[in-house]
Amino acid sequence: MAKVAFLGLGVMGYPMAGYLVKEGHEVTVYNRTTAKVEAWAKEYGAGFAATPLEAVAGAEFVMCCVGNDDDLRSVCLGDDGAFAGMSEGSTFVDHTTVSAKVTAELYAAGKAQGIAFVDAPVSGGQAGAENGILSIMCGGDQAAYDVAEPIMRAYGRSIKRLGESGSGQLTKMVNQICIAGLVQGLSEGLHFAEKAGLDGRAVVDVIAGGAAGSWQMQNRYETMIDDEFDHGFAVDWMRKDLGIVLSTGDEIGASLPVTALVDQFYKDVQKLGGGRWDTSSLIKRLRALD
Repeated sequence: MAKVAFLGLGVMGYPMAGYLVKEGHEVTVYNRTTAKVEAWAKEYGAGFAATPLEAVAGAEFVMCCVGNDDDLRSVCLGDDGAFAGMSEGSTFVDHTTVSAKVTAELYAAGKAQGIAFVDAPVSGGQAGAENGILSIMCGGDQAAYDVAEPIMRAYGRSIKRLGESGSGQLTKMVNQICIAGLVQGLSEGLHFAEKAGLDGRAVVDVIAGGAAGSWQMQNRYETMIDDEFDHGFAVDWMRKDLGIVLSTGDEIGASLPVTALVDQFYKDVQKLGGGRWDTSSLIKRLRALD
């Protein structure tokens, strides 16, 4: 068992940190919102700290799941940041979806201090975090991955190192590209079924086991039909991720026409007031056009 700090108790981080406690690790957490960190500590009977610096004291591993590039820098760097309190030989594992640029920056900063840095964004949404079955795509030095992988097993079902630092974030970009197209296709299919007078549930029951089947279809079709969009990863966060994807695509010369189009569709959803709706709300945009 290890001494672990977990930074960030959002919809993903809260249950992930809890699984570390359940596995028997000694866990200290940090979150900007005091009420949330106190609720977590009460639920899991573990410790919390007022700053990242205090949370990482003596930790062998520091796991992090915050919002964006700036959030990640803020918990890592500065006088109260995690890096200032981490000891040489410890490992920082970043589960945030961020740009490869900030990953390279923090990998280098950590290396200069003798701190290993693994970029390890996750997929599986809120349900995956709550059930401890996330997919985790990792980049970083092999030795750092090897020691961090058993810790991530607390909440990860599929964990894989894809290459050197930044490879995890690049793989997460592939993940988001694929999801964007799938959700738009599912939205159009269900909307077509509605307009054609078909029973959407019956339609999915037939097609889900065939070539059209997907995780999105299995897990989101009913709430999409029922016009309910409070079930996971928010549109605002998806647009943040797709912004990273499109910027990186420009840098490496990758053509992403469908991704760019779906990003604009999500912008339309935001204009409808759906920034906090989950990503399956693309169908809401189609209904609004009727």
